[in-house]
Amino acid sequence: MRLAALRQGKRRILHDPDSVCDALGSDHVPPGLFDPAYWEAEGRVVGRAPGRGESLFVQAGACQWVIRPYRRGGLAARLSRERYLWTGIEATRAFRELRLTATLFDQGLPVPRPVAACVTRQGLTYTATLITERLPQAQPLAALLDQHSGQASGENPGQNSAPVALLEAVGAMIRRFHAAGLDHVDLNARNILVTPDQTPWLIDFDRCRIRPQGKWQEANLARLARSVAKFTAQPDVPIQAIEQGYRQARR
Repeated sequence: MRLAALRQGKRRILHDPDSVCDALGSDHVPPGLFDPAYWEAEGRVVGRAPGRGESLFVQAGACQWVIRPYRRGGLAARLSRERYLWTGIEATRAFRELRLTATLFDQGLPVPRPVAACVTRQGLTYTATLITERLPQAQPLAALLDQHSGQASGENPGQNSAPVALLEAVGAMIRRFHAAGLDHVDLNARNILVTPDQTPWLIDFDRCRIRPQGKWQEANLARLARSVAKFTAQPDVPIQAIEQGYRQARR
């Protein structure tokens, strides 16, 4: 994937010219590309995803994009929900995430295609937005776990989780990322998407990094286990299947 950098006034943009050209018919990056008002005026908004910072789903040519603003959570949000300390363009969360996602994408790992990142510097701080391709009809693993748990209420406890084959595929997928050295600092059931063909994908690489093999893999899996437990009445069932898929993928 070829990434190109440019400046538009106070904005600094890193983007994939091929993605922009395929979607907009030109590799020119319009000034409003990262602004919800631009897409609303074009009549191309197709949905929204609630969260810390509301993501926008837009129709961009034959595909759809996810436009996600960076927002703080926790105690840091009391100071500012959207501003981050400026320490250089390549240290910004948006540029780092886009470059990392592009690296994973180029390795053939199941990640959404990265499109563009925008950073607007304002003195000692900056705001940022990221654009990636949307996975058509994908659902979070969390929603599938919750759905199957609800359907199986009062039935065999072993049946109240997503299909075993899917959960094993999730484990195998995580192992692929670990083999590539990806430490996903927020590995949870919402950051794993499942497409209609039952293929799991990993998203949201903010603050993630490539690092040598170590105990962080176990920490990733433990974090996922805690997340899965929130969405199913019998968390041991899906976790065992995920771990089984993970172990088998190591062979």
